[in-house]
Amino acid sequence: MPLTPTARDLVADRRARLRRVRDTVTIDADTHPSDPASYPPALAERVARDPNYWQGRPVTGDELLRELDHAGVDMALCWQNPAVTVYGRDTEENLDRLLAANRYIFRLASDHPDRIVPGGWTDPKALGVANAIRLAQICVEEFGFPIVKMNPAQNAYPITDPIVAQTVDAIVALGAIPTFHFGGDGPYTPPEGFASIAARHPDHPIIGVHMGGGGSHFVEGDATYVGAREIGLAHENIFYILSAKRDTHIESALITYRLAGPRAWHRLAIGSDLPYGRPTWNFGGMRAMLAALADGSGSNDPRLRENPHLFDGDAARDVLGRNFADLIIAADSRLLGEATA
Repeated sequence: MPLTPTARDLVADRRARLRRVRDTVTIDADTHPSDPASYPPALAERVARDPNYWQGRPVTGDELLRELDHAGVDMALCWQNPAVTVYGRDTEENLDRLLAANRYIFRLASDHPDRIVPGGWTDPKALGVANAIRLAQICVEEFGFPIVKMNPAQNAYPITDPIVAQTVDAIVALGAIPTFHFGGDGPYTPPEGFASIAARHPDHPIIGVHMGGGGSHFVEGDATYVGAREIGLAHENIFYILSAKRDTHIESALITYRLAGPRAWHRLAIGSDLPYGRPTWNFGGMRAMLAALADGSGSNDPRLRENPHLFDGDAARDVLGRNFADLIIAADSRLLGEATA
């Protein structure tokens, strides 16, 4: 089924907009706004009265936009917050709940096309494979989403499960980008598992959100961080969003990918993981880190001492927005049935 007329217009407009701003845009490539109308009563009460942070504390689309303004961030990739979408045992009810969460992202992007890049979300375990594929089709063909994400860690299913492969195949067939929470915060997304998904469609992009981070233990997570880096260099269809990842590992990954050349460097972007992280903090820190790397003396990494001009030019612009803009421009071209070269 082709894109609906509404979806086609949204995709064409988004591509045209990103083409105009790609050289200057700053994009937060990982945020999770939620519809306050969907908060269960107990959650709404806690949001209103509890000043302490907790994992998944929701933010609305309006709150997201205000923080982007404070952070000096032009646009954000948005997908639903899994902490707000509570599943039950009935797969049809789960489909309805996750569809409603995706629909909120669709409305937010429709209302703010100059600020929001929408991303879809599906779940082959909670919905069943047939419903997961059906939801992916709605996200792409009716909502015009260029990306559809799964989170094996949050929903406790191995990334190597056949239900994942079937869903990935369907997303690829739609022309969208299969995307995964890829972190060391559980046993469900090991580097070799993510590598097997990338190898399944070597000529089609796949996104790994967190690049092996995602809340892993500082010491125990090191192996996943390094493994993520290695498979990303080995599989040129892997695109990484650096979010929920230790700053020291972000710096090391930036240097590694810069040294590996343009084909690697142009597969990195930055995200805050809002509400699990803050755009103000992440983009303030990232700008400072990139400036220090460009100075050539802002790191004790021996590779930078040996290559003091490694980050000359406009390298910062690539990871702050241009790389991700180009990824979405190519995805939108596929959705429109046009060449992506």
